[in-house]
Formats: sequence, C-alpha cells, structure tokens
Amino acid sequence: MKTTRRIRQLVEQALHIKKLTPEIENAINYEMTRMGYISDVDYEALELLMSEMDAGRIKLVANP
Repeated sequence: MKTTRRIRQLVEQALHIKKLTPEIENAINYEMTRMGYISDVDYEALELLMSEMDAGRIKLVANP
C-alpha cells in the first residue's frame, strides 16, 4: 500500500489556521476513502485534531 502525507498535511493546515473548514474536512474524508485504510500515523494526527477541537483550540466552521 502506498503511504501518503496528505491527511497529515491537512491536519497541519487545520492546526495552523485553528479552524476545521468544510474543505479540509472533505479532503480528509476523500483521502481516507481513496486509500481505503488509515495508517497509524494518520490516525494519531486525526486524534490530535479531535483533542484540539475538544479543548476548544480548533473551531469547526461552516465557511472559511
């Protein structure tokens, strides 16, 4: 299976701008669907994103 950094890059982008936009969320979902699996590293990145959201440091926004 070919590994990709795309999910981690998307998570980094969300962490940098402190927002999870619909575009970033859709791109993450697309990559997970396209790959058909999620690597441990990608899973950890997504866990970090979710915990930052739970802590209120990342906002889920409807529009960028």
